[in-house]
Amino acid sequence: MKTIKDKEILVAADIAGFALKEAIVAHLKEKGWKITDIGVRDADDPNPEMFHRIGLKVGAKIAEREFERALIFCGTGMGIHIAASKCPHVHAAVVESPHSALRAITGNNVNVLAMGGHYIGHNLGIEIADLFLEHNMGDGYEWWPNFYEFHKLAYDELEAFDYEEFKKNGFELKHLGEVDLPGCAKPSDVK
Repeated sequence: MKTIKDKEILVAADIAGFALKEAIVAHLKEKGWKITDIGVRDADDPNPEMFHRIGLKVGAKIAEREFERALIFCGTGMGIHIAASKCPHVHAAVVESPHSALRAITGNNVNVLAMGGHYIGHNLGIEIADLFLEHNMGDGYEWWPNFYEFHKLAYDELEAFDYEEFKKNGFELKHLGEVDLPGCAKPSDVK
């Protein structure tokens, strides 16, 4: 598997996300990242591949454990995200702010992060990509007691989710455990 630790990342974009992808890829290459690009690679492509087809290809590479994480781009980030999410083991999110990028990785262990070229400026996209790539689940920026344990259980249950089993069980999720989550009010001594 090509991993973040080894500074390897999968990227892909449709024509609407192309310029944002190119700006972020240039930045990452300057920082020493090895980039595998499986989307549109030419702004003047007369017959660019559609967002959902690219998203499915990215999702397959994550599902097959070829890559640990991916950055994907379309006009809104949503269409390509929906397509990638059709593949097993894909935990994708559309992100439009640095805070949501940080929470997506530290709390939800997102492995495919989508951005929209119509809404995200290049500098903001670079900041979002850096946060996504420089953090891991449970990095500890959150102050909640049991933050990691709570989110890890959610991740594990989603990873183990089988719709047919869920349906047979009367649409009740099989719990893999429980986590005590004592109130989420921020203590006054936490900055």
